[in-house]
Amino acid sequence: MPLALLALAVSAFGIGTTEFVMMGLLPNVANDLGTSVPTAGYLVSAYAIGVVLGAPLLTGLGSRVPRKKMLLLLMALFTIGNLASALAPDFGWLLAGRVLAGLPHGAFFGVGAVVAARLVAEGRQARAVATMFLGLTVANIVGVPAATLLGQHLGWRATFLVVAAIGLAAMAALARLVPRIPVEAHQDVRRELRALGNRQVLLGLLTAVFGFAGVFAVYSYLSAMTTKAMGFGESSVTIVLALFGIGMTLGALAAGPLTDRALRPTLYGSLGALAVVLVAFPFTVHVQWAALVMVVLLGGVGFTTTTPLQMLVMNKAKDAPTLASASNHSAFNLANAGGAWLGGVAIAAGWGWTSPAFVGAVLAVLGLAIAATAGYLDHTKPVRRLRTEPVCGGGRAPASGAAHPARPAVEDGTVRPDGPGTRDRAATSSPSGV
Repeated sequence: MPLALLALAVSAFGIGTTEFVMMGLLPNVANDLGTSVPTAGYLVSAYAIGVVLGAPLLTGLGSRVPRKKMLLLLMALFTIGNLASALAPDFGWLLAGRVLAGLPHGAFFGVGAVVAARLVAEGRQARAVATMFLGLTVANIVGVPAATLLGQHLGWRATFLVVAAIGLAAMAALARLVPRIPVEAHQDVRRELRALGNRQVLLGLLTAVFGFAGVFAVYSYLSAMTTKAMGFGESSVTIVLALFGIGMTLGALAAGPLTDRALRPTLYGSLGALAVVLVAFPFTVHVQWAALVMVVLLGGVGFTTTTPLQMLVMNKAKDAPTLASASNHSAFNLANAGGAWLGGVAIAAGWGWTSPAFVGAVLAVLGLAIAATAGYLDHTKPVRRLRTEPVCGGGRAPASGAAHPARPAVEDGTVRPDGPGTRDRAATSSPSGV
């Protein structure tokens, strides 16, 4: 794998750390700024709002910016947002800092996924995207627990200062390791918007919203379930969250090769497995060893869905994949907010601390139904007959399915764009036939 993927993974590590660390720092922030824990919880929502708004907005504004430069600008904004959070004089400024830190999240992963796919040979694109996502999963194992511990002992401001330092390190890695990728002639916001309106892209985004919401319906209340349902002490919460992160990492490692081999079957299988795990979760959670196994499984099957969904929207957006790729992360954050809300509704209704798992199972089944519908529609769509036209030299244009020109090559640190009339194969190739 190219070293440039390491730079993307380091960036993802910083983003994952700042996204999830606030959940463990809410009491510290509330005490320091003189507010309640529920009010401090708005800081989690503020970050999610930044992601949802920033993904399409920043991607659209940067549609003509070379992708390496775009990655650097987005990581700079991320660093400034975390620095602003560390220096915030009151709750309002901290809220604004969290929104600012969230703005580049979706756009970075959207552009980063396209770049990752272009850096590797055909048939390995999903593995490259999954490698970038590994930074996000490792953040849940190492970054979030370490940053939470740091915040508890040195203050929450120290946590955001360290995350800002990670942002600076990520920028240095991106500048050194990621090759220059010039703007393609066809790359513009109107083309990206048209691709975003593709039916298959929209169905892929809906699958992410409903399917992944099943994961967050449980994950949002995993800390409470650890003490109230599993019977562990408060000191075990960090271990349980780390086990979930280990599951996420295992899921990401499995998702890459599986998606390269068979995209839609991997998506169907992961969503189906997610529904099964969620249904079984409440029945095993009272046996401590079984509960820990289920936590790992939940993280594993839940995160196995992310890579095929990412590749699906990129493939279906064809030669304008960046906005669709970024919007997929808006969809994931809508799933975060929606799953957490519905899980909270179930608990508030008196259905018990494990009731979010049943809610999550219903959401996962809905996501699977949408994915299956999209697959059926894609399989049964009418085939258009293509007209061939003469080309220079009296020949005829190649028929659909003919070999494309060679992929972009990396020479002297620069990725050459495809020739006129060809597509960005890293974004459009589909080893699974989707």
